[in-house]
Amino acid sequence: MIAVFTNPSSQEHHDAVKAKVTELLKQQTGDADKDLVDFGMHLFGNTLVQQFIEQHVKVENYYLFSVTKISWQRKETVIGGGAFKTIFLSPKIDEKAAEIVQMIKEG
Repeated sequence: MIAVFTNPSSQEHHDAVKAKVTELLKQQTGDADKDLVDFGMHLFGNTLVQQFIEQHVKVENYYLFSVTKISWQRKETVIGGGAFKTIFLSPKIDEKAAEIVQMIKEG
């Protein structure tokens, strides 16, 4: 019964994916332009990341736990799950880093 009340919300899933995607964007650009990337993220990046989340991230709530998925090119990939107020992101999100960055660039 406790699991029902401690299942993370969709917003918590979205926040976790947003933080991870922001980290992936910074990794893709490298350390040389870190300050420029931070400035760009502040101006435009959060909007792009938010659009990505809204368009491609889906959360399915099963009451005792929840699942986070990315939809892209008619395919859904599970990238995480949540239970007991914790979001667990799969290493699949790292494997798909280049695709995720490309999705954000394309809008």
